[in-house]
Amino acid sequence: MKRLELMAVIPAAGQSSRLATRTPKLFLEIRDGLRIYDVLLARLATVTRDVHLVLSPEGLTHFDGLGRPVPAGVRVTVSLQHQARGMGDAVFGASAHWRAARHILIVWGDQLGVSGGTLRRVVSRQCAATGSTMTLPLVHRESPYVHYELDGATLVRVAQAREGETCPARGLSDVGTFALTTAGLEAAWPHYLLQPEARGARTGEINLLPFFAYLSCRETFDVNVVEVADPAEARGVNTPEDLAYFRANLTS
Repeated sequence: MKRLELMAVIPAAGQSSRLATRTPKLFLEIRDGLRIYDVLLARLATVTRDVHLVLSPEGLTHFDGLGRPVPAGVRVTVSLQHQARGMGDAVFGASAHWRAARHILIVWGDQLGVSGGTLRRVVSRQCAATGSTMTLPLVHRESPYVHYELDGATLVRVAQAREGETCPARGLSDVGTFALTTAGLEAAWPHYLLQPEARGARTGEINLLPFFAYLSCRETFDVNVVEVADPAEARGVNTPEDLAYFRANLTS
């Protein structure tokens, strides 16, 4: 069986508590009949044919109720995260699906800000890499929710405000998008889980972002940084204000 070059994974099993809606966030409408899911899938279709969704049981029920819509030319597979135990748990719980690909492209299930152009640049850089590599699109922004600390080409640390960690007033943030070589990921994961940073100090969740620093420092993954100019690309749909913003500003 021919190995896939790249599979996109959308972890989207979390709750929409801050949005005060019972609709799973991935399937919220931005306009009549246009959902977050539709926008993300249309953008991802420009870089890969293979997309995997990690849904909650409620999310799967909703997706089934929609008839599992899939854009032409795209293959969508689904797995379940029965309990919201963190993004790391969601991504690695789906490893049976993405291990068949050479590279994995992870995109948060609410990341409407990331542009198609950024996705294409990330995938181009990642797929051209040799050896163990991660490609991170990063943007300078005020009051970042997460901050990436780099020492030359090494990713030293990822600070997360949600876990009570201090981020600088102006820092280097992600845009909810990450590409990695799959070789070595599953072998490294159980070793990472033994590290204190693997579980959030506040949330207790199995966090994914510190894993990238672990790969850089301990597993000698190369780090490609793709510079993103527009801080708006870091914006996801987390609050009613975010939803209103995208409903007013989404143009493509």
